[in-house]
Amino acid sequence: MNKYIVTAIFAIAWNIVHSQVTGVVKDQNKLPLVGATVYWEGTSQGCVTDSKGEFSIESTGSGNVLIISFIGFETQKVSPPKNHKVQVILQPDSEVLADINVVSRDKGAHESRISIIQTTKLTGAELCKAACCNLAESFTTNASVDMSYSDAATGAKQIRLLGLSGTYVQMMAENMPAFRGLASVYGLEYIPGAWMESIQVSKGSSSVINGYEAIAGQINVEYKKPENSEKFFVNGFYNSELRHELNINSSLRLNEKLSTMILAHFKDGDKAVDNNDDGFLDMPMIKQYNFINRWNYANGKYQSKYGVKVIDESRRSGQIAFYNDDASAYGINVETRRYEIFSKQALVFNNHTGHSIALQASGSNHEQNSFYGNRIYEATQKNAYLNLIYQNIINDNPSHEYSIGTSFMFDEYDERLNSENFIRTEKVPGIFGQYTYNGNDRFTFLVGLRGDFHNEYGFFLTPRLHSKYNVNDHIHLRASVGMGYRSANVLAENSYLFASSRQVEITEKPEQEKALNSGLNATFFLPVFDKDLTISTDYYYTKFYQQVMADVDSDPRKVSFYNLDGISYSHSFQAQANYEIVRGLSLTAAYRITDVKMTIGDELREKPLTNRFKGLITASYQTPLKKWQIDFTSQFNGGGRMPTPKRDLWEEEYSSYTIFNAQITKYFRKWNVYIGSENLGNFKMDTPIIDAVNPGGDNFDASMTWGPVHGRMIYGGFRFAIDRE
Repeated sequence: MNKYIVTAIFAIAWNIVHSQVTGVVKDQNKLPLVGATVYWEGTSQGCVTDSKGEFSIESTGSGNVLIISFIGFETQKVSPPKNHKVQVILQPDSEVLADINVVSRDKGAHESRISIIQTTKLTGAELCKAACCNLAESFTTNASVDMSYSDAATGAKQIRLLGLSGTYVQMMAENMPAFRGLASVYGLEYIPGAWMESIQVSKGSSSVINGYEAIAGQINVEYKKPENSEKFFVNGFYNSELRHELNINSSLRLNEKLSTMILAHFKDGDKAVDNNDDGFLDMPMIKQYNFINRWNYANGKYQSKYGVKVIDESRRSGQIAFYNDDASAYGINVETRRYEIFSKQALVFNNHTGHSIALQASGSNHEQNSFYGNRIYEATQKNAYLNLIYQNIINDNPSHEYSIGTSFMFDEYDERLNSENFIRTEKVPGIFGQYTYNGNDRFTFLVGLRGDFHNEYGFFLTPRLHSKYNVNDHIHLRASVGMGYRSANVLAENSYLFASSRQVEITEKPEQEKALNSGLNATFFLPVFDKDLTISTDYYYTKFYQQVMADVDSDPRKVSFYNLDGISYSHSFQAQANYEIVRGLSLTAAYRITDVKMTIGDELREKPLTNRFKGLITASYQTPLKKWQIDFTSQFNGGGRMPTPKRDLWEEEYSSYTIFNAQITKYFRKWNVYIGSENLGNFKMDTPIIDAVNPGGDNFDASMTWGPVHGRMIYGGFRFAIDRE
């Protein structure tokens, strides 16, 4: 009898456990929603989520549907899977939110609590803290990414991440590769700030889904979307260097399924300015026309996005006499035409499990016709990209997610430097697989592997591993390791060096670059006076096994390109703290140490023109009801090594220096005006161009830049927006 009683008890207990449906409800940032309503459709049986966004509700039988709702979010219907475990992500309801006054302030820069890969998201609020006229100027308030001029003549801007140049950072536009090859030198200026919805900065190797090129990290730009951006937006900008810009964005919902958007940009800096009296323009004269038309279509489970991009840019620099019809003067002219099409197609089989298949595709034609004095550089790059991704979970268990797919990258380069032609075609088909495990949001890891076949370099494997462990709600730990590869485009990526008298020498055929990146991160979310003090520390080590060197040390009259024969590495350590001191006043402080060395010739040396440290302090204050905002940024840039001096024309080292930026913004109902200054202290290099009086001589060099090439710059502008109802 006792045996039957025990059996009955176990049966009842089993039935109770398995008659319960459990789950978690989160917002679009994957943060738990507390107090969300959960009930069975057609009944009054329901519950609300707890402090962790979790719920448990008694099952009413198979085939029934749960209704999940929360104020300000779109209501969702869910059919529980066989394991009775539900995971729901609610999306904001734009119509409801339009009627709600939000009194809390967007921090602007967010350290992701959810992402396995260490990621910082810069939102529109962060981008508005400075003039942010384009992507290159978007990192003023970011401690991880450095931005500087490649040279003092062309105006080309470059970024550095983990002490490595931007060519080792995989640049993405809505998770598709961008600004490769010919576009790598000036591409950071091809995305106006008014077009960007957000920027995600990830350190170290990224997901294999996006390719094999990320070595130092990845920067992904999300454009504004027609379905949720302003109906009409205009931004005007003018600065003391006589540069003015205009952006006009307009979106239209044609019906519930189809929407479109136009983004137009015009920049004109066609005024000759020479404040340091060296005979050269302080800044290049740039005229740029930039245009995007994009379309979004959503019909139930099928979604489609496609569009076109057109860029026309003229960039002129050199001696002022050249533009006064002096044919013997030194001039620089870079004419760029770029045309691009893109498309994303997705079929979502199950919104709640992420079961879907997607196809990404893009194609571009980039033409650059340029001269640097007597040096002529003309080039064309044709690119095509395809990426097919299938995603699902294993055995209806959202803790086990996998992605598989195949990709194809095509590049055709046709370059001419004076009388020499350089023609190269790259075809790289590949396959990939990635598995993600989520242990109740406590321990997660991601492992990926892809195999690619390059028509010149053959077959290679790219393994990557990322893990994240939440010790508790306040301490999050991450670790990563992964390989990265890239093809070096020695002329296209270093064309700014043509603004010098150095002879270009390619001593051997460039090998495919190969590096291993590993990193550790610890992020602390500490409650201090009812607010979170966020402290993030990270260390990354990058070791190159193959690298193409741009040697400006061995011979002061040459820039030599050859394959690494020895050691090359980068160490980067950074600590950062963010805190809202009082309501509306937020403060960020960061410090980074960088050690980058490589074998130059036969000697292991510090990489030239690389800052040994960087400090950053930003303060931002917004008055109640968002009427005024004041932003202040100070950058402390460490010194570094200069390339081997040519005839004692420059020092062996450059000193540390500090840059201050400030901006004041006044907000009105539909528009705002702002005024600010970059480089308030008016610090600039004494001699940005070596031997500027004799550009035809052996000593002329505009590429020895380590700091600002122009002084204090005052700017002002306005933004006007008609938001959606």
